[in-house]
Amino acid sequence: MPIVKALEEDIIFGRLEPGTRLTEEMLLARFPVTRHFVRQALVQLEAMGIVVRERNKGATVRSLSVEEVRQIYAVRELIQRQAALWIPLPAPAALIDELTAIQETFEQHIHDGNLRGAHEANDRFHLTMFGACGNQYLVGTIEQYMRLTLPVRALVMAMPEQLAISSAHHRMMIEMLKGCDNWVLGQLCVDHLRPSKAEYLGRVDPS
Repeated sequence: MPIVKALEEDIIFGRLEPGTRLTEEMLLARFPVTRHFVRQALVQLEAMGIVVRERNKGATVRSLSVEEVRQIYAVRELIQRQAALWIPLPAPAALIDELTAIQETFEQHIHDGNLRGAHEANDRFHLTMFGACGNQYLVGTIEQYMRLTLPVRALVMAMPEQLAISSAHHRMMIEMLKGCDNWVLGQLCVDHLRPSKAEYLGRVDPS
């Protein structure tokens, strides 16, 4: 649904800040759709975890408190480390080739300034890698928490220095998948989460 994609992009890249109200009237004025489609879009965005709908209050862009971010990232670290520990190493050549191709796409989007493309390639890289752990329910949970932290992750998507770090981490993950040390891979997957968390917390709680 085009309205969902447009609003998701606005939220991901900060054009709609956390806490912004999304009224039906505002959306009807912006998009040439019926009220039914606006409501369906808000339901879908809520299911993605980036919009909150409350009775008699309407919809707002999800805003995460300091404590929520800390708790959510504690869970992300646990589940992504566990997924990394369950990936059979050395990984098959087909997986290495697939991740390398995705990484090249990610880097090309960064070079071109295509933030949407970089965001999508980044998520595809991680879900493809963690998919190799063999537990679809764990991967589904990882994806759920990736969506839940979109307002946090969005901050670093427009920061060249952070994208360079992310890209370097991806390349290191690919190399580690060729080896036999799941614990080192798991720690890198945890370390990879921390720049976006630190950036978000630094903005909402400078103290």
